[in-house]
Amino acid sequence: MKIGQFSDSFLPIVDGVGRVVFNYCNTLGKKGQEVVTICPMENMGYRGDFPFEIIDYYSTLVPTTVYNAGLPEIDSHFKKRLDMNKFDIVHVHTPFIAGIEGLKYARKNKVPVVGSFHSKYYDDFLQITGSKHLAGIGTDVIVKFYNKCDEVWTVSENSADTLRSYGYKKPIYIIPNGMEIKDIDYELAIKAKKHFNLSFDPMLLYVGQINWKKNIERIINACALLKKDDIKFQLVLAGKGPHEKEIAAAIEKLGIKESVVFTGHILDEDLLYGLYALADLFVFPSLYDTYSMVVREAANAKTASVVVKDSAPAECIKDRENGFLCEDNDESLFKILKEAVANRDNLVEMGIKAKESIPISWDVVIDQAIQRYEQIIKMKSK
Repeated sequence: MKIGQFSDSFLPIVDGVGRVVFNYCNTLGKKGQEVVTICPMENMGYRGDFPFEIIDYYSTLVPTTVYNAGLPEIDSHFKKRLDMNKFDIVHVHTPFIAGIEGLKYARKNKVPVVGSFHSKYYDDFLQITGSKHLAGIGTDVIVKFYNKCDEVWTVSENSADTLRSYGYKKPIYIIPNGMEIKDIDYELAIKAKKHFNLSFDPMLLYVGQINWKKNIERIINACALLKKDDIKFQLVLAGKGPHEKEIAAAIEKLGIKESVVFTGHILDEDLLYGLYALADLFVFPSLYDTYSMVVREAANAKTASVVVKDSAPAECIKDRENGFLCEDNDESLFKILKEAVANRDNLVEMGIKAKESIPISWDVVIDQAIQRYEQIIKMKSK
């Protein structure tokens, strides 16, 4: 098959969707499929080792972010390159610019479209506009987009429920995200510790956008309660986002500034893997995420997580077996953090069980995806 993967986010950005799309392309290519990534233009360095092609289009940096906004309509060279390809199927990972280009291509060339639903868009629109009415209009547009796809995939039951709550009524297929399962060399942990100048205190790790919507307020409030109880800890917030200054100010106001480290955006995966391995506990109380690859990455490094009960990240957690479940309040998270740092030996055993039970390899996931692609193409050709 020749497959077009359309995404607004790709290398060198290592956010959730960008990493998912890279792994789709990389694993499909290694399995002998012909893959082309369609994405905004970025400086991603040498491309010769990729088992897939890239067709990129003119883009410009969005102020105060690490993202480039694509402008394919003004890039005539992109249109010519895209028209030279004959895809058997299109897979769109966004309902925005790249996804719209994918739908246009599919209509023009009469090929099927798979649409992956990755985010809680209502929450995004509400945060941007501050208006429930406008957020509702935005989600109506999202539903119209996915209604135009031949098949829609989500990564979890939780994310499927989210899309249905927006008004989408067609069938939804659950295709989880995978990851590269490997043993993390302890040398990577030493490298990360040295690079970020981390202490020997019990280390709590968060990886993701530095954004209030990720429920980071819950983390810092719980950590403030740890300090109030004279419990030593070090909180590492790994990532970049629009609310770094606000969150840093809140941390200072809570009196825990000396116990918190901001790493900024991490491009070196060895450093990221090292942080996972170094952490005593991965703290991820997000209610926004529809899957949470980071919980699985932490598990791959034998680090257990604490997540909020009934959230999407909680779908892979068995409480106090391979991780912790907390309620969505400061006191509940605080009690678990207090218990965890007081019983670090138990965390080691829990991390081993997390490694055994949580990660799913990209090989397994992409085999499922290939099977679905083939079935969709067959149905479309009838």
